[in-house]
Amino acid sequence: MTRSQIIKLQQRIGTSPDGFWGARSIAACQWHLKQLAPLNNPWPASSQASLQSFYGSPGDESQLVALDVMAYGVEYNGEPVRSIRCHRRVASSLGRILAGLSAIPEGRAVLRRYAGCYNDRLMRGGLLPSLHARGAAIDLDPDTNRLRQSWPSSATMPIEVMEIFAREGWTCAGAEWGRDAMHFQATS
Repeated sequence: MTRSQIIKLQQRIGTSPDGFWGARSIAACQWHLKQLAPLNNPWPASSQASLQSFYGSPGDESQLVALDVMAYGVEYNGEPVRSIRCHRRVASSLGRILAGLSAIPEGRAVLRRYAGCYNDRLMRGGLLPSLHARGAAIDLDPDTNRLRQSWPSSATMPIEVMEIFAREGWTCAGAEWGRDAMHFQATS
């Protein structure tokens, strides 16, 4: 992001618009997104025990449903996506998120660069199951929001997209971890 884009982002999240993305801006952004979340966040904590209790075992395809996404303009490698396999407990929420994204220009742009939801695998570089292995995470626009790419200094995930996810209580990795801005997960 340019300095002027960071200033605009800082104004949106309610912190001093100085054009420098540091600890104060990070905290303000995290607070801003948490304020948008439902009062009683419906999602589990990200501990393996909480995830197991709420979602069940990773890789359990009996918990997956096919969410129809034809109306939202979701594309993978330039081809329309008909449905997304996700955990049954996130399907309604994810449907509302995708509908919300399809209604704004920033959201339509990232929906054209869908990169996956269910994928029975471990966390990148780790030994624990990914939230993708439970169908409770989605990746969007990976080309400019990679795993080790800092948000918002070089990753480009729009705050408007993060706000839509936050309103449903989802964790926005870019704002929460400062990297991996393509990743959103249904955890509190």
